[in-house]
Amino acid sequence: MEQLKTIGRELAMGSQGGGWTGQSKEFLDLVKSIGEARSKAEEDRIILREIESLRRRIAEPDVPRRRMKEYIIRLVYAEMLGHDASFGYIHAVKMTHDDSLSLKRTGYLAVTLFLSDDHDLIILIVNTIQKDLRSDNYLIVCAALVAACKLINEETIPAVLPQVVDLLAHPKEAVRKKAVMALHRFYQRSPASVSHLISNFRKRLCDNDPGVMGATLCPLFDLITADVNSYKDLVISFVSILKQVTERRLPKVYDYHQMPAPFIQIKLLKILALLGSGDKQASGHIYNVLGDLFRKCESSSNIGNAVLYECICCVSSIHPNAKLLDAAAESTSKFLKSDSHNLKYMGIDALGRLIKINPDIAEEHQLAVIDCLEDPDDTLKRKTFELLYKMTKSTNVEVIVDRMIDYMISINDNHYKTEIASRCVELAEQFAPSNQWFIQTMNKVFAHAGDLVNVRVAHNLMRLIAEGFGEDDEGADSQLRSSAVNSYLRILGEPKLPSLFLQVICWVLGEYGISDGKYSASYIIGKLCDVTEAHLCNDTVKAYAISAIMKICAFEIAAGRKVEMLPECQSLIDELSASHSTDLQQRAYELQASLCLDSQTVEIVMPLDASCEDIEVDRNLSFLNSFVQQSIEKGARPYIPESERSSMFSVSNYKSHYQHEASSHTLRFEAYELPKPAPTPATPQISVSTRITDLVPVPEMTYYTENNQASKLPPVSDASSADHGIKLHLDGVQKKWGRPTYSSSSSTSSSSEKKINGVTHLDGVSLQSRGTSYDSKGQQSEVSAEKQKLAASLFGASAGKTEKKPTSTQRAPKANTATAERPGVTGAVSPEISKQKAASSPSPDLLDLGEPITATTTTIDPFEQLEGLIGPTPGTSTLDNSVTTSEQKAPDLMALYTDTPPSSSSSIGSASGDIHSADKNLQMAKNVPAIKKGPNPQDSLQKDATARHVGVTPTGNNPNLFRDLLG
Repeated sequence: MEQLKTIGRELAMGSQGGGWTGQSKEFLDLVKSIGEARSKAEEDRIILREIESLRRRIAEPDVPRRRMKEYIIRLVYAEMLGHDASFGYIHAVKMTHDDSLSLKRTGYLAVTLFLSDDHDLIILIVNTIQKDLRSDNYLIVCAALVAACKLINEETIPAVLPQVVDLLAHPKEAVRKKAVMALHRFYQRSPASVSHLISNFRKRLCDNDPGVMGATLCPLFDLITADVNSYKDLVISFVSILKQVTERRLPKVYDYHQMPAPFIQIKLLKILALLGSGDKQASGHIYNVLGDLFRKCESSSNIGNAVLYECICCVSSIHPNAKLLDAAAESTSKFLKSDSHNLKYMGIDALGRLIKINPDIAEEHQLAVIDCLEDPDDTLKRKTFELLYKMTKSTNVEVIVDRMIDYMISINDNHYKTEIASRCVELAEQFAPSNQWFIQTMNKVFAHAGDLVNVRVAHNLMRLIAEGFGEDDEGADSQLRSSAVNSYLRILGEPKLPSLFLQVICWVLGEYGISDGKYSASYIIGKLCDVTEAHLCNDTVKAYAISAIMKICAFEIAAGRKVEMLPECQSLIDELSASHSTDLQQRAYELQASLCLDSQTVEIVMPLDASCEDIEVDRNLSFLNSFVQQSIEKGARPYIPESERSSMFSVSNYKSHYQHEASSHTLRFEAYELPKPAPTPATPQISVSTRITDLVPVPEMTYYTENNQASKLPPVSDASSADHGIKLHLDGVQKKWGRPTYSSSSSTSSSSEKKINGVTHLDGVSLQSRGTSYDSKGQQSEVSAEKQKLAASLFGASAGKTEKKPTSTQRAPKANTATAERPGVTGAVSPEISKQKAASSPSPDLLDLGEPITATTTTIDPFEQLEGLIGPTPGTSTLDNSVTTSEQKAPDLMALYTDTPPSSSSSIGSASGDIHSADKNLQMAKNVPAIKKGPNPQDSLQKDATARHVGVTPTGNNPNLFRDLLG
């Protein structure tokens, strides 16, 4: 009865506190009050009151351990909500020394949340972690490994590194997994500290536990990202692991939403994308498994779509393959036609990856792209603009840039507005169809983006106007400059022009304002004076304007024309001469001085259109050589380079000595001993001192074909262990993770091609032409004429036509071999004939995504030795040219005792081989001895004698004897 009351009280407390059984009422009230706080201020008052209470209670002597555990948890709450609880850090450190498992894990949890890797209390944790790593309780070891991942820094790595490496061989898989994670963390913090232990990741890749293998993929991904070429030998191993995962050989506990270990699949696909990038040979090993993934992935769940998306990314990274690109385009089409914005976003991103390989893929999805462009979701719209930026060409640049500018005007995000402006400028420079459109586009960008446009964009625009489009046509360049001057003179009347745009306008007007003679110098100077009056506080615009006025005056003087100084220009010069800016003063004085010079001097000082001339800079200052030589002759000391000065040697020695002292003042965790010679730098290969028992020699892996014939695969050996004759245990995963299922063996052994309603299907994957109409509901939707016009302008002339409707085809006729399956047809096909038929006319293997690989499988015939006893059959000949000499086989002993006469493999392999027609042909063949097929009576007698010689007596009671032997 007392036990029932205790259980009832615990259940009641658990229902009130949400499972916090055994905690005090004060703690439950604290959690409840925090959850019910209506404002941040009220929450802060509750936490501050709790911190003051804990500060007083935690300092009391002889606090019970259970009570201290609760105090530490309350401090964790305070820290999580952003308040300082540093007074309790030392108590959490002390709790890690406790012998109780519950208290120790609580202490480790609090310490990892409280402290950083450079905290002063870390030195107190290292000894505890070292002791716990040697514990017999694997839960304590796991807690210590988790704390090591968070707290061990670069200086303390040598203290725990040997013990972590030893734990890689721990019998508990949870310990091995966390040891791999800790070693990966050490590599991230200090790669040099664990560079000699990288081979351990290769060995853990073939661990018995899939969890350990999955944890090893993370450090291997970082290593492969840093150096791809060093891990090319693991491509076959990764492909083998991915194939076993997709064939569901892992335990059910690794399934997520009915997907077998999807996160391991995603990590493997990322690794294979790196290894296969730009490598045709490595990509050839990946094609088959990617084709299986495209067929098996279910698109009904989010995790299935994630794996499909990663497959598309892998296909776009490795060496291109036509069939895989079609499958990736099919999956991308499903994403784009989905109603979910997330899937549409994935589809747009995947399409952007695929068009880098084949730009024509985008034309199929033009209406879907336009729908995404008009979608109210801003994130999806931005992703669509990124896609359009990648697929821009000279035929659609006007529409895309206009769309980008309209979107730039509508948004308020300055960061993204700057990015859109830069892209518009870049596209306009690359694909501008005309000078007039280019100038108008640049004006729109500067007018609406304002000062958010990068300064380099303005400089590039000025350089482009000065240099032209790189062609030798001076007329086109002059037309470009004239159109720029005309447009800028019109724009000057608009209010609130950006400062950067005004700088470009002033520069262009100063350089080319009077070059074509259309506008007078006084008119241009008056416009520039108006600019300075409108922007009195902008010194940069004033500097550009006064420099432009000086250029126009210099050009007029050089041409021999008299410059009429306007009153507003003279007042501007007087104002700038008295300016506080020394730059403006200098420009004003230079203008006044240039007005007093003659034409020849002005022409030399200010040449016409000299902005594009290259300026030669003498970096060696060779013009000072004569002056230096004269000074040396007069007794001056020659210049001594800094690297040759003796004083710098002493300074560098002092610096190196200081750095050596600083580096020697680090923590030492080993005992003092005599100095030893420095070891040679370790390499990623396995050292000779490595224990041989850590590596298991694996026999060559075999696989089985359709006829159960064993074929050897090339062994996957570790490059580090190849020198010692030891093979990595990489191919043994197949035996540890389960046996192949029926579906996996059938799917890999053969593939069938089905035709349903005229559409070719490959095991559930439709290979329908990509001309289907776009409709998210699967129905034909009417597309407006405006959308069709927009699609034609976006996707070029080749995409002007909308997507085709699926052509209706007639039902495929049934094969003639279906009559063999009817129950009314007399005669049966023997297994030997069916085997010959399968061997002669194999079904087309649509899964063969790579180059054809001929597997040299050696078949052993149990009656092969009988061929020597039977001589060649006289009188046999070929019918037409269908049977060649390479197709001739040994006499068939089974044909003597079966009711159905044997036929040639070539006749059986034909698609129209009906059973009745085959019988008639054989009957007709009996009357023609010259073209008779099959054994004659003399051969039959010889075969019968030979069969009796080996001790087998064929009788009618046991007609399947030879069939069983040969099967």
